[in-house]
Amino acid sequence: MSQEFQYVIIGGGTAAAHAAAGIRARDSKGSIVIFSSEPHLPYDRPPLTKGLWLGKTTIEELPVHDRAYYAANNVELRLTTEIVELLPREKKIRDSSGTIFQYENLLIATGGTPRTLPFGHGIVHYFRTIDDYLSLRDSAADAASFLLFGGGFIGAELAAALTLRGKRVVMVFPDRFLLQRVLPTDLAQSVTEYYRSKGIAIEDGEIPAGISSNGGSAVVTTRSGKRLAGDVIVGAIGLDLNTRLAAQAGLEVGNGIVVNACLRTSDASIYAAGDVAQFPSAALERQVRIEHWDNARAQGRLAGENMAGASKAYDYLPYFYSDLFDLGFEAVGDLDSRLETFADWKRPFREGVVYYIDRGKVTGVLLWNVWEKVDAARALINEKSTFGDPSVLRGRLSMSQ
Repeated sequence: MSQEFQYVIIGGGTAAAHAAAGIRARDSKGSIVIFSSEPHLPYDRPPLTKGLWLGKTTIEELPVHDRAYYAANNVELRLTTEIVELLPREKKIRDSSGTIFQYENLLIATGGTPRTLPFGHGIVHYFRTIDDYLSLRDSAADAASFLLFGGGFIGAELAAALTLRGKRVVMVFPDRFLLQRVLPTDLAQSVTEYYRSKGIAIEDGEIPAGISSNGGSAVVTTRSGKRLAGDVIVGAIGLDLNTRLAAQAGLEVGNGIVVNACLRTSDASIYAAGDVAQFPSAALERQVRIEHWDNARAQGRLAGENMAGASKAYDYLPYFYSDLFDLGFEAVGDLDSRLETFADWKRPFREGVVYYIDRGKVTGVLLWNVWEKVDAARALINEKSTFGDPSVLRGRLSMSQ
């Protein structure tokens, strides 16, 4: 006999927690269950590479809601439970123990799993969850040197955090500069040199080709033949989306689970939100998928409301942020270094606004050590005005005084 719930949420992150709140905003009584493969309450992930390392927050503060919230709102939590099959025709799901659950409306908010190397199993630390953080923190306690694969946000944030903890860090990545796929070339180069000035060794243009253990440390051989040693190896080389359930169930999957403006999948009873959802962006006028906290928060909330009977379109343009030593930024829209950019610097590479332009329209704004301008940046993108000469943008978003 299957267990029946009106609302089923698969996922243990930000989107799942906010979806429950979205449901309760419209339906105070319908039964809700959240399934998470992790043992922790649904939580926010950004502090895992930022605030936790710098003592600005604690693990206890990560959950979006505490247990009292779930109890008061009659939300059942099934933690350490993996859903292995989705049967949309029957409106059922099955967990790894074989238990069947019936749903009326379902949300897939499964996010992704860290991409791994085909070698170094048991040696490389990958980073996505609270447990990953705890494992790396314990290893960092007695380690002096770290080899870190990846030149994206996770890698850059972890490298800064470990360096601030007094560790020696070597970064290995295939691009020429840190964050090269997001930042304009001159800014990416400046950030890379800034990291070197902080004592971080940069092995750019390199890919790990093999890993071996040597006593208490590990040795990495790169594609060019270099041998690099470190006490701890960390992989931050991207995310593999958890779309298997959706694909096996016959839902449309592209660069993520494809949803419409209301976050509904190709099955009218199933929604998707967060990192795993590919959705139509009204502001950017194309299908996008966004791996950032603010998007997961907003999409989760709206998906929950729509599951409970609303028909709201997701027309929100989320922002994201990062902290890289004393360099920090907030950003909105599409930050793709292949686009045309126009930089309006107050202090070159230290304080200013970078506009990303696609076919004459601003589609992304990077606020580099400029604060409280996210709403203005969002409004500029939503204008969809065409700028023949990008220099007219100079001073458009006033910089901090």
